[in-house]
Amino acid sequence: MSAETLIWVAVVAAVVVAIVAVGYVVLQQQRRHRLRERFGPEYERTINERDNRRDAERELRAREERVADLDIRPLSAQSRKGYAARWTEVQEQFVDAPGFAVTAADQLVTEVMHERGYPTEKFEQRLSDLSVSHGRTLDHYREAHEISGRAARREASTEELRQAMVHYRALFEELLVDGAPEDERRPIPAQGGPRDNAPAKEERRTPQTTAAGGRSSGGARRTEPDDYVAERSANRESRGR
Repeated sequence: MSAETLIWVAVVAAVVVAIVAVGYVVLQQQRRHRLRERFGPEYERTINERDNRRDAERELRAREERVADLDIRPLSAQSRKGYAARWTEVQEQFVDAPGFAVTAADQLVTEVMHERGYPTEKFEQRLSDLSVSHGRTLDHYREAHEISGRAARREASTEELRQAMVHYRALFEELLVDGAPEDERRPIPAQGGPRDNAPAKEERRTPQTTAAGGRSSGGARRTEPDDYVAERSANRESRGR
């Protein structure tokens, strides 16, 4: 084989290697872009929690494979309606018993997950499975779950409990309408409970009657924000008409 032939063989081989390398890089970028799009903020979170990007992306693909083997299904129209009504009841309970309402919201989200086909035994596994299709609302679930735990120990303020309800509702609504027809994807009204854009009022003291018949400025602290009480009273009056 002549020197010129060897040169051409080397050139062709180099071109082939370059094409393969470029193809590999492009394929990796496409896979990475797809994972970013699918997992949203969970992609960066997983990258930060693992030793390297390759391990993190391998885990994310493993999550996809696991969820693909689950029987995840949308809710029926009747189930969506029933869960939406129950959520409205939980929101209204927040006025008189915010801690109880947060616990009920957590249980309701878990029920919806179970009916849709997600395993619900362990919280960390729930996060992993939900991240495949609900990565953009998963931080809401983490925040709500953390506040719910502190609420069980009576360590959460009224404002934190309000925020927990808002966080739970973000995931609850997404689970509720995922897979539903477009004309049935209606947001749940925040009537009678916490609202995303309504700042919680300071807890107020209920005046108490003293032994001398006067009214003291101290006393038991009420847990419901003023705007929730006003809204709830208005709802009751409208029902009575």
